Amino acid sequence: MPEKWTTFFDTILLSVKKKSTQAWIASFLLCLAVVLFNENTNRSIGGNIAEFAVGRVAERDVIADRDFSYVDETATRLRLEALERLVPAVFISSEVVSAELRNRWNHFIFMAERHNTEAQSAQAFSLALQSEFPGDFSDDILTRLYQSQYLHEIFSNCTVILDSVLSRGIFSMPQTGLENLNPDMVELIRQSGSRLEQERFPIRNIINSQQSVEAVRAYVESGQYNPIILQFAPELLRPFLMPNVFYSSEDTDRNLNAIRLTSEPVMRHIDQGTHIIRRGFVITQEEMENFHALRLNFPRNNLSASFAHLLFLLMLFILLFYFSGRRMIGRQLRDSEVFLVSGLTALYITGAVLVRDVYIMSIPASILVPTALIIMLNSILIHPRFALLLAFTLPLGAFLTGSFDSQAYFFALVSGVVAAYSLQGAEKRMDLVKAGLIIAAANLVAMMAVLLWQNSQVSLYPISLFWAAFNGIASGMLILGVLSPLEHVLKAATSFRLIELSDLNVPILRRLFTTAPGTYSHSIMVANLAEAACQDIGANPLLARVGAYYHDLGKMENPDYFVENQTDYNRHDDMPPRLSATVIRSHVKLGVEKARQLGLPEEVIEIVGEHHGNSLITWFYDKALKQESEQQKKTAINMEDFSYPGDTPQSRESAVVMLADVAEAAVRTLEKPTASKIEKFVQELIARKVETGQLANSELTFRDLEVIKNAFVRALAGYYHSRIEYPKLDEIIKNEQG
Repeated sequence: MPEKWTTFFDTILLSVKKKSTQAWIASFLLCLAVVLFNENTNRSIGGNIAEFAVGRVAERDVIADRDFSYVDETATRLRLEALERLVPAVFISSEVVSAELRNRWNHFIFMAERHNTEAQSAQAFSLALQSEFPGDFSDDILTRLYQSQYLHEIFSNCTVILDSVLSRGIFSMPQTGLENLNPDMVELIRQSGSRLEQERFPIRNIINSQQSVEAVRAYVESGQYNPIILQFAPELLRPFLMPNVFYSSEDTDRNLNAIRLTSEPVMRHIDQGTHIIRRGFVITQEEMENFHALRLNFPRNNLSASFAHLLFLLMLFILLFYFSGRRMIGRQLRDSEVFLVSGLTALYITGAVLVRDVYIMSIPASILVPTALIIMLNSILIHPRFALLLAFTLPLGAFLTGSFDSQAYFFALVSGVVAAYSLQGAEKRMDLVKAGLIIAAANLVAMMAVLLWQNSQVSLYPISLFWAAFNGIASGMLILGVLSPLEHVLKAATSFRLIELSDLNVPILRRLFTTAPGTYSHSIMVANLAEAACQDIGANPLLARVGAYYHDLGKMENPDYFVENQTDYNRHDDMPPRLSATVIRSHVKLGVEKARQLGLPEEVIEIVGEHHGNSLITWFYDKALKQESEQQKKTAINMEDFSYPGDTPQSRESAVVMLADVAEAAVRTLEKPTASKIEKFVQELIARKVETGQLANSELTFRDLEVIKNAFVRALAGYYHSRIEYPKLDEIIKNEQG
């Protein structure tokens, strides 16, 4: 095979392995299955199928006109559930953990023997070991150990006992996840050299964390040990009896999947001429299952239409897949967003298929398909341009699969296009209701056009126009209920969510104010700078403001180590520069972790993680270099130890927050700042970020940087402007008396 074809297939294979691609494929297959199923089964088998239902008396016979077999879903499910219950939970023995526990025990022996020789009293011995192993041992056991004449024998026997217990395994039992597995057996996987050993044994024989001490006591009592060992072994080994065998959900799921793949379905066979349903008898559940199986096995005689629908759906999903990313909105969709879009697409197409032949008071149910709701969700959570693409493609997909006629397609198209841009500039939840009213008005116009086009009877106008308006109003109301949960699940930076987060009275910002007031003030100023700059360059000012509010959340853990929160004492004066840099660096990671715990939008979390990029903490790096020079050390100083751990900014908003952060903090150090001083200083700061590559991935242009600089200078000069020196009060009184 030529190399170019090999590369092509490798690219296709790599793309298929992505979760986002798999979501699109699953959505396509679901829609295809529903379309084909509805096309080939929604027909009468010798009459109207709606007349058959469990518990109803059959009005006619249904006889199998051929032999056929089908899968008994209920029996198959019961068989599979029974087989899955026989699968034992899989645990893996960690040699790494075992080695760590043994090494820690050996270290304890070494320290105990050393302090036993050096200590002059039991108290000194106990204190020395408590300092090495704080909280692990009681003073009583250490005192008795110091006074014992059998120290070597105790340690030797305890080592053997610990090795035995760890070899047997101390199991970490999960709280949940084992309910539907084998209740009597577990499977243990051990690494023996280069081989993996698998063993099954009863659950009652395993040792968990709560039973480990008792297991040691039982082991001593069952062996020929000096009675003194029973007094020491349980207490000395207790800190080292940690779980070294852990539940593996992946291996357990692999075994479950193997059972599911190899489990044979339960088949039922129906002979030709068998009465599926008998006239005059009450229809049973089993008869209905046989009847549905007969319908599923009805001969397919419209292959051309099925193949056409396959091609239509394939083209639709290829179009959505190709344009659902940078080509449409300038960035790649996150996996969660792809899951949302593919899921809504499948829901829309399948819903349209299922209501194809449904009528409500002589009005086709396709009018009630909430096209506007689907489009508005994508407009808010992703982007209006992408929503507009869906407004064109989703009704087209329903039309090409035969679910919409031309009138329903036109109605859905108008409703979707209006919905895509009905939320422009929306900032309040009430704007969603207003958008629903706008869509309702557009639906009324579209429905009026459809009715005139069809030359419909006058009696159809009121009910048709009512349902058309109801579609729009209901979409606006429904989105109020589903938007907030989706915002949190997708961590989407919608304008509504950002406005909520910009409220300075939210608990986390109030806590920041009380624990780190200097950082709080700094964040407010950075937010003002970032918002002004983003407004000037056409970026998202609200996202920049919110990102600036939360960018220093990590400083809440150790506020006194940051200069803006210090008064007259700097903790770093008494710390090595490397340790100081570690504390400073940590606030980025801590901030990201806290932001994720709060469920902040991903764009805000990215700002938190990128607001320092991977820049160097020059103050402590220079301090370390000076100390090394003064002490004439030859130990190399690694710049990575003095660099922030984040990525460089990937968006314009993130880059603006980075520049605002460094500008606000640095300008504070200027003495008697003037506009010219501030401008020169800010220019140098921005140039430094450009030189070190911090803005390389932010898509900021040189023009943007100039605009940002001017916005910063304008705001900072107004804030730090020089003030006149007012005379003292006693001088004023003296002058008045004179």
